[in-house]
Amino acid sequence: MWTKNWRDTVWSQLDREFDLIVIGGGITGAGILREAARAGLKAILFEQGDFASGTSSRSSKLVHGGLRYLRNAKIKLTYESVHEREHLLKEGRGLVIPLPFLMANFRGDKIPAWVFGFGLSLYDIMALKWNHAYYEPDGLRVLCPQLTSTEMVAGYRYFDAQTDDARLVLRVILEATKDGALALNYTRVEGLLTCTPFGPGARRGETACTSAGKAGERTCGVAVRDLAPGSARLGAVHKMAEVRARAVINATGAWADELRGQVGGAARLRILRGSHLFFPSAKLPLARAVTFLHPKDGRPVFIFPWEGVTLVGTTDVDHGAAPSTDLRIGEAEAAYLMDSVTHAFPGLGLSLADVQSTLAGVRAVVDTGKADPSKESREFVLWNEAGLLTVSGGKLTTFRLMAQTTLRAVRAALPEHPRLGRDERVLDPLPPEMTVCDLSPELRLRLLGRYGNEACNLAEVAREGELETIGDSPSLWAELRWAARAEGVVHLDDLLARRLRLAINLPGGGLAQMDRIRAIVQPELGWNDNRWGEEETKYRETWQRYYSPV
Repeated sequence: MWTKNWRDTVWSQLDREFDLIVIGGGITGAGILREAARAGLKAILFEQGDFASGTSSRSSKLVHGGLRYLRNAKIKLTYESVHEREHLLKEGRGLVIPLPFLMANFRGDKIPAWVFGFGLSLYDIMALKWNHAYYEPDGLRVLCPQLTSTEMVAGYRYFDAQTDDARLVLRVILEATKDGALALNYTRVEGLLTCTPFGPGARRGETACTSAGKAGERTCGVAVRDLAPGSARLGAVHKMAEVRARAVINATGAWADELRGQVGGAARLRILRGSHLFFPSAKLPLARAVTFLHPKDGRPVFIFPWEGVTLVGTTDVDHGAAPSTDLRIGEAEAAYLMDSVTHAFPGLGLSLADVQSTLAGVRAVVDTGKADPSKESREFVLWNEAGLLTVSGGKLTTFRLMAQTTLRAVRAALPEHPRLGRDERVLDPLPPEMTVCDLSPELRLRLLGRYGNEACNLAEVAREGELETIGDSPSLWAELRWAARAEGVVHLDDLLARRLRLAINLPGGGLAQMDRIRAIVQPELGWNDNRWGEEETKYRETWQRYYSPV
């Protein structure tokens, strides 16, 4: 829990030497920090924006085995993903939710239905449970009446899972900090520090740290700058610190090549953009996910209910520019996704005018030069360059395996830290559900999943009417209060786009509810009226530019 003045408390501890520095506050960095804390390491994470503000709040929200990877013979990746999905479903109840899928096959598809059936059989064998079944078109329409296309020829039912990706990241980081790790958002790594065994003035056995760049030196720390408002000193100068550690891990995803360049690493990553449309549930009402091949290029697309809206995704195109946290869906991408909606649900008469919100983000894959970006491998890689260990690629579902593999790779620098078994938990066990105040079973499970052991505290701070939902979203007014009080909110969009997902699942990003939002969170955040005005203006501009319909 990050309460008032938590940032100053963390900054006051930066002068000690750490075992491990993790750069990047997405799901990969969060997982590494969690496993490091579990192993008893003195670890700290730095994130230049908000936690999960990059790829990990802009994913497709799926915790899945990667059925499509079987098409490219990625058996190992699929096997690992299926097993990690099962771990997350068991340990993340209320946050990682089973999602029934219908796979629809249409006339003219490049892949016949029997191929999907074969893949689903392998999928279920890996999970040690038989969960799929074949359906004729009439049977599919019983399960999903909106599938009115006369071009549908067959299909299957199977199961995967979904999550709130930003909440998953935050829960993992918070559980790491409870075990002694430290984490700072809005703290940019300005440069790497490198060490030589016998620097000027150093005694034998000591190391001296300088800025990166000299041959033969190894990375032993970072120079960081605080970007949070209120941290400025002497005008525009923000406070800085040099932080040393025995191992430094680069988990910055699409930004990884920028850090690697400081130790002479050549660019290896291909930056792809994935975009999504969100419809109001009333416009595109689904009780389960529907996936099928896009009629234009045969790529898998999916449409499913998520957090009070219906998600349509995803594109997979070369970004063609430097990676950025805030992105706008392209018009061609929006049209591509809209074509998939009208292909599967022609009877609903939907158009882009019915879209409530949009979301775009970048992800990194290893660049092998394939013409089709979708055919680049989604497996993760490790590179050790001058003591900077970079982990990149991978997927949300397998973050724990990525973290464990990464920590094994730094054992040479940390030989005494304990080995973690693959059977370790992904998430901390939850308290008995009955201890979470007087809530309905459904709401109790939701809060436990999203907030873990803090769920009861959240419910107890709720004031009159704050255990009601905010508009048509599933979020509670009390969640706003709790996030503002205890979850490291620095800017208003941290609160409305990531701690809660109001930027996506409320019309206008929640701007119509801003008066009540302000009444609840401004006192908790301690912002004066000028600061609130600046933050509200910035959020309005951010929502209009990056989240609004095309």
